[in-house]
Amino acid sequence: MKVKIQHTCEKCACVFIDSVSDVELLEMGMWSLGLGAVGAAIAGILLANTDLCLPKVDQASLDYLGDADLRSTTDEAQVIKANSLWQKSGAVVMAVRRPG
Repeated sequence: MKVKIQHTCEKCACVFIDSVSDVELLEMGMWSLGLGAVGAAIAGILLANTDLCLPKVDQASLDYLGDADLRSTTDEAQVIKANSLWQKSGAVVMAVRRPG
């Protein structure tokens, strides 16, 4: 069913809708955009708050950490093994790898 809308004002810049099917098509497009935006928001929240896409890391063994070389911050030439440090003084060393 076609519905013609006529406008008599010449100064007004109006959008003419010449059929009911155009209105239905516009409504369907708005619903699609709205549902897409809601879906993207839900996916973003899930990915930001879960570790679904992050790689699984391995736990470092005590032997691997004990074999690490520790360099002094004051003397660049001084290098010791982490294992000897905690055997002598009972110190605990935490190794953190930052990306980049």
